[in-house]
Amino acid sequence: MSMTSMVVLGLSIATVLLLLGAFLATLRQDRKGRPSAPPAEVAPIETPLPAPVSAAEHAGTDYTDPRTIRVGDRIEVHGSPARVLGAMHISWQGQQWTEYLLRDAARRLQWLSVEVLAGDPPHLEVQLWTDVPTQGMVPAKSMLIMEGVEFFPIERGTAAFRSEGDTGNPDRGLLDFADYRAADGRLLSFERIQGRSWTASYAQPLPPGSITIVRRAS
Repeated sequence: MSMTSMVVLGLSIATVLLLLGAFLATLRQDRKGRPSAPPAEVAPIETPLPAPVSAAEHAGTDYTDPRTIRVGDRIEVHGSPARVLGAMHISWQGQQWTEYLLRDAARRLQWLSVEVLAGDPPHLEVQLWTDVPTQGMVPAKSMLIMEGVEFFPIERGTAAFRSEGDTGNPDRGLLDFADYRAADGRLLSFERIQGRSWTASYAQPLPPGSITIVRRAS
């Protein structure tokens, strides 16, 4: 084989190798240019907020406004039926709230309190109260222990009330109250109507949407 033929053959082989290398590099680049699908993002869990209040008798689009409850209504609390026997409209130092007396299907009596708390925006605080035995206890001005739990005073005073329906209380009068909170956020409240004996209750806060008005009073 002549020297010229060997040079031509060598150049041809070199060209083929260069083309092959370029082709392989292109394949690798294509693979790099196609990233795998990113992992799906999981939305963080958010704690539900109290129902906002922007106008009278409006507690947000998706919620029944508890302030529209009337004596004689049939409602559901967490899906459990109850009837509204009466209401106490209470005012104290510019604050106003309503306590509804409920009787459930087991004929158990409970109070449901509804109050608008200041804020930006203001919001409803709805709480279901369950009686606890006081055994002659009176609300102390310092820490007290109820059923082994330490409660610390947060507010106390004498409020005016107006009754509606069947509450077992006078049409109008005064009530003394004393509110306490435990370290875990649990609430305890003492009440005394017109100098009667003290009664005590634990509070269970209700989230928005817990109350449904099933049938209006006629």
